[in-house]
Amino acid sequence: MSNLLNKNFTDGSVLSFGELLLRICPDAEGQWLYENSLPFYVGGAELNVATALALWDIPSAYFTALPENGMATQLLDYLQDRNIDTSRVFSHGKRIGLYFLTKGKDLKNDALIYDRAHSAFADLTPGLVDWDKVLDGVSWFHFSAICPAISQSVADTCKEVLEAASRKGITISVDLNHRAKLWQYGKSPREVMPELVQYCDLIMGNVWAADTMLDIPVIPDIHESGQKSVYLKEAQKTSERLMERFPKCQAVANTFRFDAAGDIKYYTALYTDNKLISSSEYEATHIIDKVGSGDCFMAGLIYGFYNNWAPHEVLEFATAAAFEKLFVPSDATTRTVEQIQKAMKQ
Repeated sequence: MSNLLNKNFTDGSVLSFGELLLRICPDAEGQWLYENSLPFYVGGAELNVATALALWDIPSAYFTALPENGMATQLLDYLQDRNIDTSRVFSHGKRIGLYFLTKGKDLKNDALIYDRAHSAFADLTPGLVDWDKVLDGVSWFHFSAICPAISQSVADTCKEVLEAASRKGITISVDLNHRAKLWQYGKSPREVMPELVQYCDLIMGNVWAADTMLDIPVIPDIHESGQKSVYLKEAQKTSERLMERFPKCQAVANTFRFDAAGDIKYYTALYTDNKLISSSEYEATHIIDKVGSGDCFMAGLIYGFYNNWAPHEVLEFATAAAFEKLFVPSDATTRTVEQIQKAMKQ
């Protein structure tokens, strides 16, 4: 039985590590200019995970870097009001990261514009932070592939904190978020990510991200197959190869979301203890916000494993949580555990 299924996490908190971002949402028609109204959301992939876990009564802590100014103070108050422990947030730098995403569009869409250069988080360097202090009382550490995509110095800082967490025996998870627009400092994901993923107990993403970031190839033209059996077979093969390459890994989770003419089809898979299980399949004809669905799936996995649920229970909860996030107009979910459980397919 994998360590994820028999480890006691309840003596510590889950620490999410990443950049706090403000998402600015202009409408596609440019009406925001005439109405003098530009909606925004507080987000960042790892903060979305921390927010969900705090909502679900898991002791949730957050590490990011913020400047010392009035806006940062207001943001920290906002997070604390959501029961997120912000005591580990590092104060330095001059600005908060932003990104612009046209309302209703996906993060992979051309409507995405980043404004993160020289943010407080982007200017982190090794040696700045006392990681032993930050990791005190932590039983689970979560990060995403977005962090090392920002800059070489942040990638080096990720390595530093992962080494510290590993020394302490902390369970580590990664979300293989691929943000092509961020990898602009002369390194490809394949040159950076394997060195970080070697510390992880749980790897979450999809078969295409594993190919792009970890050089675990998928069969040619798989995206055109449209066959669930083909995707799940590839998920098993990819998961097995990931575990062979990264011996510390105990579980691999894959998401499959397909958008066709406005219709959404969503299901997931989890490989652990030499077995692949797949989730129920969900469909919708209209959704509200795609941002943060994968983060919610990640939070659902952590929630289930933290509570020592059986693998199929973990997967079904995480899948329903991610699907329900598609109907929430913000970066992080507002669905409670009870609401998610009611929405689960039996």
